[in-house]
Amino acid sequence: METSAPNLFRECYETHYPSVRRKLIAIVKDEAAAEDLAQEVFLKLYRNPPDEFGAVGAWLHRVLTRMAYDHIDKKTRERALAERQGLQIQTEQGSSASNEELLIQQEDRQQVQGWLDALPERDRKLLMLRYEGCSYAEIAEKMQVRLPQVGTMLRRAGERFKRQAVSGKHGITTNE
Repeated sequence: METSAPNLFRECYETHYPSVRRKLIAIVKDEAAAEDLAQEVFLKLYRNPPDEFGAVGAWLHRVLTRMAYDHIDKKTRERALAERQGLQIQTEQGSSASNEELLIQQEDRQQVQGWLDALPERDRKLLMLRYEGCSYAEIAEKMQVRLPQVGTMLRRAGERFKRQAVSGKHGITTNE
């Protein structure tokens, strides 16, 4: 008698969940986050199982490792953003910027916004998602692209942004 897909998944979950959870706790150092990530790993398995179900252990390890490091990267970016915001608030409270400094800051923001506006919408959206702290997996989901494409797309968008900034600074226009 052949095992049905739900029963096969249940067996896999019961067999592998403890080790997946344990490995995630070891990587992320946060039990609650590890449990959430473990659930996501098995949800991913349920939605998109590997072609060769006999190699599910290796597949789970690859997926859990990728998800754990994405989680760590996201938390690191969130902490860095919070620190920058805290420093900015302290700086603003500690010293009152002159009108000239405020005008320069506003002009800088407008200039960067102009460079962003000159980019194709897809590049602009990619760069803004990454700036907001989204992981590659989150960007892939929001942009509806495959995860391996995100890095390349971000690199190319960043290069176009840099070219835009250089040409914008020097008054040079490019035909791209």
